[in-house]
Amino acid sequence: MKLLDLINPREIRRRLGLNQEEFWTRIGVTQSGGSRYESGRAMPKPVRQLLRLVHVERIDLSRVKKRTSRSSTT
Repeated sequence: MKLLDLINPREIRRRLGLNQEEFWTRIGVTQSGGSRYESGRAMPKPVRQLLRLVHVERIDLSRVKKRTSRSSTT
């Protein structure tokens, strides 16, 4: 079993003292979607990875440099 499989989002959220809206919107998930994940619905791998980066490793996504695509016509 991998570390990402062991993530319990409800436990992490409660330890951080955040409500569902605050917790889930930081990674681009709606409150209702996050509620479903907390109730046991399978969480897609990209969501698990974002949850780990933002709420476990405490990476501020607004400080991560975004890639820009280059135009193929230049």
